[in-house]
Amino acid sequence: MISAFIHIRLLDVIDIILVALLLYQIYMLIRGTVAFNIFLGIAAIYIFWWAVRALKMELLSTILGSVLGVGVILLIIVFQQEIRRFLIYIGSRYVDGNRISFDKLLNLKFDSKSPVKIRSILKAVMQFSQERTGALIVIKRKSNMDMYAETGDILNAETSSRLFTSIFNKTSPLHDGAVIVENDKVKAARVILPVTEKLNLPPEYGLRHRAGLGISEVTDSLVIIVSEETGQISMAENGILQKNIPSKVLKEKLEEEFG
Repeated sequence: MISAFIHIRLLDVIDIILVALLLYQIYMLIRGTVAFNIFLGIAAIYIFWWAVRALKMELLSTILGSVLGVGVILLIIVFQQEIRRFLIYIGSRYVDGNRISFDKLLNLKFDSKSPVKIRSILKAVMQFSQERTGALIVIKRKSNMDMYAETGDILNAETSSRLFTSIFNKTSPLHDGAVIVENDKVKAARVILPVTEKLNLPPEYGLRHRAGLGISEVTDSLVIIVSEETGQISMAENGILQKNIPSKVLKEKLEEEFG
């Protein structure tokens, strides 16, 4: 009986590997985002429900079971746009034509990170501020930004102040949208960002500020915004927008985070 209990089939090993791979891919996609916190909350409730069932606390177990059953439906309703975007991203990332790309699916290599080129970003932002050129720069931390980068044009170009100037030039076809910076690369330009749903923002905040605030609400990225009307520099992170940031403060923040 004991030997039958500890008997492990080849299919069991494959099952464990596939589950581990699935959990890893989900983690890489949602880490640093609001979805990750929601996932942790659901996992905590499920573990608590499992413990309550094991202790045979029937009333609490029934209540938590009902909450979990209805909660999944509520999450689908509330986050239908995010789920739709996520499924579209999965399809575009792992499906090549009419077949599944196993090379991308099984890609587990850990890329070495190159430092963010702070000086190039600062130089470009200061120039934009003086010339009153609107700009929206998203600097990646841990959150996976591929889902948002796919909405624009993928560049993967070396970061430089001249590149930023070319992108945000009013005559450039790439100026309308955001730029995503990942490590030492400008990953994408003309990116469409989710707009915040906050209603208590000052009227002078235009779409650029609302988009910068919106992406900071759903990822852990640091966002730099330059106003086209006033030339003021704003910074958004963790769903908080700081307006009229002095260049010295911005430099210290970038050096603290990415230096």
